[in-house]
Amino acid sequence: IEYIRSVYYNKVEYARFSSSLGKYVGFTEFGLKQADYWNSDAAYLAQEKAAKETYCLTTVDIDHRNI
Repeated sequence: IEYIRSVYYNKVEYARFSSSLGKYVGFTEFGLKQADYWNSDAAYLAQEKAAKETYCLTTVDIDHRNI
């Protein structure tokens, strides 16, 4: 299971957090700066990594039973 959080502005994705990478990746000039900023904050990255357990791992059994 992979948790992905995409960040958009004006319908353009400028940054994305991927739980498999464990960090943010920027796609635009602004996104690269934001990704560097977010990646430098260990507490914020830990919060994003914990989101995988909060959102994905708690509901995966329910989703599989409903399929």
